[in-house]
Amino acid sequence: MAHKKVNLPEKICVVCQLPFSWRKKWEKNWEEVKYCSDKCRLNRNSNNKIPNSN
Repeated sequence: MAHKKVNLPEKICVVCQLPFSWRKKWEKNWEEVKYCSDKCRLNRNSNNKIPNSN
């Protein structure tokens, strides 16, 4: 029987602004997790730049 993941904590990724759920690999540092994936973590600077208003 498959295990259903219910009632897992969620956060919003600071880069893509999409919700992501708790994962076992984040068990010890869930409070510090900010990014939903390595892709977002690596792109954190490119997506957060404020456009120049010239």
